[in-house]
Amino acid sequence: MNNTLHQAPTLPPHFRVYLGKAGKDNVPEALHDALERTIALFGAVDESRGGHRYAEGKWSIKEVLQHLNDCERIFAYRALCFARNDSTVLPGFDEDLYAATSAADRIPLATILNEHRVIRQATLALFTSFDEAMLQRSGRAGSSTLSVRDLGLIIAGHAQHHCDIHEQRYL
Repeated sequence: MNNTLHQAPTLPPHFRVYLGKAGKDNVPEALHDALERTIALFGAVDESRGGHRYAEGKWSIKEVLQHLNDCERIFAYRALCFARNDSTVLPGFDEDLYAATSAADRIPLATILNEHRVIRQATLALFTSFDEAMLQRSGRAGSSTLSVRDLGLIIAGHAQHHCDIHEQRYL
């Protein structure tokens, strides 16, 4: 993947990592691939392990999956705003605060995973509706300038990133 076309100078390093982990430049394909992997990995987790944390202070498996859901909603909203030429500078968000207040551990893992599927279907529909001009538009969120295409690939790569961590530390 040649993601140098997508990387704005203000793109933080973690977003660059996610772009690389997306695996391809085609947003719907990258989103689809990431969904399949996420469903396979998290779907194989028994409910009794949903609250597992690989170390003290780390997110549980359920919190990680809810984190993916929260981030995808936020990134998709940003993409919609930028695609529609909204020049509003969008705020950043505190992912640790979101995770701490999500109460994910009280929700069945299958419910969070189903929520993920539904969110991804909506994200796929959104990105499929964008034409090339819309995908190239960009805007500011926090201190970053991001294109609509970047946001789609970041969503996919972010999920791949957490799948990697799941395989390395939670299994």
